[in-house]
Amino acid sequence: MAYLTWSYDLDTGISEIDNQHKQIMDFINRLHDARQHADRAAITNVVDDLIEYTLSHFAFEECLMEDAGYEFVRGHKKVHELFVRRVSGFHERLKRGDDISHELHALLHRWLFSHIRHDDHAYVGAVRPKMKALAEEKQEGGWLSRSLRRFFG
Repeated sequence: MAYLTWSYDLDTGISEIDNQHKQIMDFINRLHDARQHADRAAITNVVDDLIEYTLSHFAFEECLMEDAGYEFVRGHKKVHELFVRRVSGFHERLKRGDDISHELHALLHRWLFSHIRHDDHAYVGAVRPKMKALAEEKQEGGWLSRSLRRFFG
């Protein structure tokens, strides 16, 4: 499976979300590299980092949807929860010594593109106007800067 590359149809028009999605794509590409080199330690590190970052991304995205009053936020959260549960299962298998790298990489590849194109694009109409207002809030203590620090350090 080749490297993932960003394409215009993945853009949500919400730069913070698009940047986070690109970061997740970078983790998946790092997993690809680690697989190519059969580097078990690197695979473990990438999977750990990917899970941590994805949890922060999901929390940030869900907070945006809630604040924007997106009517299907509960369903979107459920999709996130199911994905986290599935990836956690891979993580447990990895810790037991199973080689899950190919299977996990294939899942992440399929899921990321499908989730962005369908589930994430569905909330854009509700979230983008709210996000635009939050992004224009320039003060250091504004919602956007506080939230980005809270979820991403």
